[in-house]
Amino acid sequence: MTLPSDLPSDMTGPSDMTGPSDMTGPSDMTGPSGIAQPPDMAQPPAMHRRPGIAQPGDLGQQVFVQHRNLLFSVAYRILGSAADAEDAVQDAWLNWSAADRSQVADPKAYLTRIVSNVALERLRSTQRKREAYVGPWLPEPILTSGDTAETVADAESVSMAMLVVLETLSPLERAVFVLKEVFGFSHAEIAEAVERSEAAVRQAAHRAREHVAARRPRFAADRSRQRQVTERFFAAATGGDVNALMELLSPDVTLWTDGGGKVRQALRPVVGAATVAAWFAAIGTVSYQGVEPADMNAELVEINGGPGIVFSAPGRVIATVTFDFDTDGRITTIHNVANPDKLQAVADGTTRSLGTR
Repeated sequence: MTLPSDLPSDMTGPSDMTGPSDMTGPSDMTGPSGIAQPPDMAQPPAMHRRPGIAQPGDLGQQVFVQHRNLLFSVAYRILGSAADAEDAVQDAWLNWSAADRSQVADPKAYLTRIVSNVALERLRSTQRKREAYVGPWLPEPILTSGDTAETVADAESVSMAMLVVLETLSPLERAVFVLKEVFGFSHAEIAEAVERSEAAVRQAAHRAREHVAARRPRFAADRSRQRQVTERFFAAATGGDVNALMELLSPDVTLWTDGGGKVRQALRPVVGAATVAAWFAAIGTVSYQGVEPADMNAELVEINGGPGIVFSAPGRVIATVTFDFDTDGRITTIHNVANPDKLQAVADGTTRSLGTR
């Protein structure tokens, strides 16, 4: 199938594209009945340990492990990268293990302060790389557990849409916004965490709130409707049904693709229901990096607090696709991450709880 001729000049067509149009599951998958279901979201996520973080033994290790998930939740929202968030948690462990813990009155606050400061410095150091990134920069997707989405506010704060908005803030504004608006820390606590005056923190919080309020997407709270639309989208895409796709898409829907220069992707956003529908209707017709469509698999999972799709080939994850919805349940934005450097967290299969408590 040929995409419309008015595509952006730097956009890859379906014959050599690396978005989900050439990353489908088996060609006989025709609808939600063929979608693999996500794991039992009621089960707590497995502890994801990096080398160097000791197993719980003494009291200090036990305290760290107790708060480890919270630390990752803070760092990931500040950084938008699972790999960088894990490194920030690793650094927090090194600081914690070397600290005189007898002087720590509130371990949770102390650890949060450490990881926030580490994440802020790491974000500053990576900003130049992100500015020089090839094509759109999207956050690194992660698999989340059902309890992340139980609270609408938690799900929104970790959604791809919100993380994209947070990317437009300065590092300080982002850290302050996350700590104040998501985790409920006071201005005084944040000032200590980011090593700034309370007045500077208040100013940063005000700027960040205004900026996010002007750009944050309208978040649909009806998760059953989101999942239903995602299943219908999957069925229509794998069946090549352009008309069905058009019914699910907002007229001004935007598709963002992130290949990072590692795999070919559209370097500019793809806008409009007809163009985006044609893009996804091409699923099942082309190969991807030498892998035939019949060897691809697609699975419905929870990604960043909402329903999404993981495309994979034997032994590797190819891409993730997530959606934003309007209040009527139509898809307004699609985020497609195909940069292999950003798919390790999904490939690992680690399901995370990203609650704020």
